[in-house]
Amino acid sequence: MARAGGAKTNYVCSACGASSLQWFGRCAACGAFDTLQETLAEKKSAHRFAPLAGGSVAVTPIPLAQVQTREVERSSTGVSEFDRVLGGGLVAGQVVLIGGDPGIGKSTLLLQALAEMGATQQTLYVSGEESAEQVALRAQRLSLDAGAVQLLAEIQLERISAALEQHRPEVAVIDSIQTLYSEALTSAPGSVAQVRECAAQLTRHAKASGIALIIIGHVTKDGAIAGPRVLEHIVDTVLYFEGDPHSSFRLVRAIKNRFGAVNELGVFAMTEKGLRGVSNPSALFLSHHAQDVAGSCVLATLEGTRPLLVEIQALVDSAHAPNPRRLSVGLEQNRLAMLLAVLHRHAGIATFDADVFVNAVGGVRIQEPAADLAVVLAAVSSLTNRAIPGKVVAFGEIGLAGEVRPAPRGQDRLKEAAKLGFTRAIVPKANAPKNNIPGLEVIAVARIDEAVAKLREL
Repeated sequence: MARAGGAKTNYVCSACGASSLQWFGRCAACGAFDTLQETLAEKKSAHRFAPLAGGSVAVTPIPLAQVQTREVERSSTGVSEFDRVLGGGLVAGQVVLIGGDPGIGKSTLLLQALAEMGATQQTLYVSGEESAEQVALRAQRLSLDAGAVQLLAEIQLERISAALEQHRPEVAVIDSIQTLYSEALTSAPGSVAQVRECAAQLTRHAKASGIALIIIGHVTKDGAIAGPRVLEHIVDTVLYFEGDPHSSFRLVRAIKNRFGAVNELGVFAMTEKGLRGVSNPSALFLSHHAQDVAGSCVLATLEGTRPLLVEIQALVDSAHAPNPRRLSVGLEQNRLAMLLAVLHRHAGIATFDADVFVNAVGGVRIQEPAADLAVVLAAVSSLTNRAIPGKVVAFGEIGLAGEVRPAPRGQDRLKEAAKLGFTRAIVPKANAPKNNIPGLEVIAVARIDEAVAKLREL
């Protein structure tokens, strides 16, 4: 690929930032191997003693209190769960980066959203991975009225920028950033330099023209968006698709959002007609057993501004190897080992000779420490082979001293549990409500041994 306009490039070490005029297998500054990445060379600035262009103009800062603010206008995507994750809808000039495993539904969701917005707004779908015919076939398969959606099958950045400038859409989708390339660089599409340059150019164009831009990004084996971390810093919103591709349920989580709350969660169900929002996601994460089973405890967790009820399952079995296993799915594994040590020290229940497996039902990932109490109670239930009654919910953080710490927004968690028919809740003392919640008995505990004792009384 020829460089556009004779732009010069150099090679920058991704480890230490040192630059070089040509590529070497090893950085001469830090000694790291295979870290030199091609990037555009910066233009030489004026001499530091040279006067400023246009004369010496003083820039006067203003007090923050005098800055005039205005209400941000949002436009709905037509998909309620997608609007929830975005904080209420798209904002003019907003740049959204969405990542997820292949085949999880990123292109499907965005094509559905553009079809809904096409009736009232100018939209553009830039496809770099699929041909125009493949995108049209998907729209027909999903029974979408996508006649107003403009489609462009292109991977060259300069042509895409020209199309955005000519058609001036209000909402545009780039599918995906790893397929684009700029003629200013000679590296292949998907390289660090190409991804960084293309994302920066598209972001500058979106900010200057007021286009709401949604960029799809590939993910690595670890689940992070492929490419430099600067890609996540320059955009306004970062969304991640979660869930098992073999399951019908999908979760969209906001990791970063300059126009809304982070860790907001959208729940979708994959159907023959595309992704459909789930209005009552708690029903997805609760198993319906014919009778109460040992090792199961319902957790009242919080995802962004939404309280959710999730079933935590634990299995404690005799170890058949010298080193017992500690395995958790949807929860932090190191925290599980810490909780088992606290359970032994402060409640006298030992699991050092047993394998312990913990799972969050439904494929949801629990990241808050308020899940500690439910994990411990589920493990105790499995160890003693005594089932926890089905209408009991629990939440609370457990400290190393054995204390049960409060969780944020405990009232919202209890109200959600009462709304779904739960009759008893084991919570930290600091989260005990001042006014009784109709139909819900609150059992407040201060320490882990007290919580285990209350569990045995149920």
